[in-house]
Amino acid sequence: MIKRIALSLLFAASLAAPALADVTAGPLVISEAWARATPPGARVGGGYLAVKNTGAEPDTLVSVASPVSEKTELHLMKTKDGVMTMRPATDGVEIPAGATLTLEPGGYHVMFIRPKAPFVQGETVPLTLTFAKAGAVEVELSIAPMGAPGPTADHSKHNMNHGGATQ
Repeated sequence: MIKRIALSLLFAASLAAPALADVTAGPLVISEAWARATPPGARVGGGYLAVKNTGAEPDTLVSVASPVSEKTELHLMKTKDGVMTMRPATDGVEIPAGATLTLEPGGYHVMFIRPKAPFVQGETVPLTLTFAKAGAVEVELSIAPMGAPGPTADHSKHNMNHGGATQ
């Protein structure tokens, strides 16, 4: 009986949070791709991920696209002197050789403008990342609960640099 309950809970957990699979494009490794659930009628949604450049040359994340929203943009949010600003990263974001670019709440992120439907926890969102050298790369963002700080509750498993491209 206990074994059956444990298996049922494991199965339910696997449905609620799809596995975050790494995607490799040449020397780039894309990991921890996730988005937050949105309420009905939300005008925007956010997407997050990490891109590690294991190569010897820099690459640039040029643009993002998704069929789930009217418009999808790469944005930078930052706070200076207590004032938060957000702007599109129209020139893209360079990922130096050996560095990791982390798209996360409060920094660089994907902005889904006018989503066509709410983002529902446990589902996924398709996203195309276009890089200057690696080209177009398809990823799926797992949808976490509203207000989630990240793709998993246990951040001790993550080995990432935060706050943009760093070495």
